[in-house]
Amino acid sequence: MDVADRDAGTEARRSVMALCTAATADELARALIGLGAPEAEDLRAPEIGLVMATGRIGGDGRPFNLGEVSVTRAAVRLADGRTGFAYHLGRDRRRARQAAILDALWQGDRAGVEAALAPVARRQAEEQAAEARRIAATRVDFLTLARGED
Repeated sequence: MDVADRDAGTEARRSVMALCTAATADELARALIGLGAPEAEDLRAPEIGLVMATGRIGGDGRPFNLGEVSVTRAAVRLADGRTGFAYHLGRDRRRARQAAILDALWQGDRAGVEAALAPVARRQAEEQAAEARRIAATRVDFLTLARGED
């Protein structure tokens, strides 16, 4: 496997995990049911911790500690040996475990997991389009305004 293939795989996995992050616990449960709801052994039971969120003033200033946020992580192993990992902002153990199972499943059945998460992708795209329309309604095009000198 060359570097380009590995990078493409990493980006594809990142995209699937982003969908898991955007999904609700019910959406993740429906995706797992659609994939046969496999049994998974906890390598690391879902646990809640804190991480420090950092920010930057103006986007290019020195970083500063913004505050702590709750994060839940999970690690699972499927019966066939594939492992999956997930981290979620918040305190939802069930959701983190479901995302970890989907991560493990994705490593063997990419197309199936992506198809199971397609409703989440559609919902997310619809929400982004609605937000873009809402923002576009407030846009001002300054080039169309008369300068008043004519």
